Amino acid sequence: MPLQNRVDPAGQLHAVSSRGMFMGNKGRLHNDNKEIVKKSGGTTGWVICALSHKGIKRELMAQGKYTELFFLDEATALAAGHRPCNDCLKEKYADFKQRWLDTNSNETSVSTMADINRINQKERYFRGSKVTYIANMQSLPDATFIEYEDQYFLIKGGYKYLWSFDGYTGRTELISCDVTVLTPKSFVAVLAVGYQPDLHSSLAT
Repeated sequence: MPLQNRVDPAGQLHAVSSRGMFMGNKGRLHNDNKEIVKKSGGTTGWVICALSHKGIKRELMAQGKYTELFFLDEATALAAGHRPCNDCLKEKYADFKQRWLDTNSNETSVSTMADINRINQKERYFRGSKVTYIANMQSLPDATFIEYEDQYFLIKGGYKYLWSFDGYTGRTELISCDVTVLTPKSFVAVLAVGYQPDLHSSLAT
C-alpha cells in the first residue's frame, strides 16, 4: 500500500502510487508506524529536492527522520509552499532566492533564506490550514496554480491545465474571473519575473 506522502497543489497529503518528478520535506510528519500524524514538522524550511543526489538511498519515513514528500513537478511543489533546496538543486536555489529578494524584499534586513522562509510561512500556512488569496485568472503568470470549480489547474501560455497525480489534461482557455490562488503570493511574484520551474512532460503533449 502506498505511503501517504504524495502532495497535491494545496499541500494535502495522499496515498497514491504516482511518485512524480521531485521529492521534498517540511520536517517529520509521521510516527513510528509510518502514519501521517502532523501537518507541519516544526520547520519553516520547506524544500524541494531532486529524486536522486550523490547516490544517497533513504528508507521512506524512517524512525526519527524527516518525512519524504513527492510532487508531480516543481510548480506543484511551489504551490504547496516549498522552495528549491540549497544542496541538491543549488542552481535553482540561487536563481529562486535572488529573484525573490529582487521582487519581494522592501527591507534591507531581509537577505537570507531563513528570512525568506519566515515570510513564506505566513503566506502558506496558518493555524493548520493553507493560506490562499483571490486574483483574476488572466493576471497570473505561467506556472501559477489556481483552484477553480473545485479542481486544481496550472496556468501556462494563456491556458489552464487540469492537474492530477499522473500529469496534466484538459487544456482550456483562461477567462476573466476571480479565482483562488494556491501558489504563495511572493512565489507568484518570482514566477512573474521569469523564474522557470521544471514542469511535467504531459504539458508537452
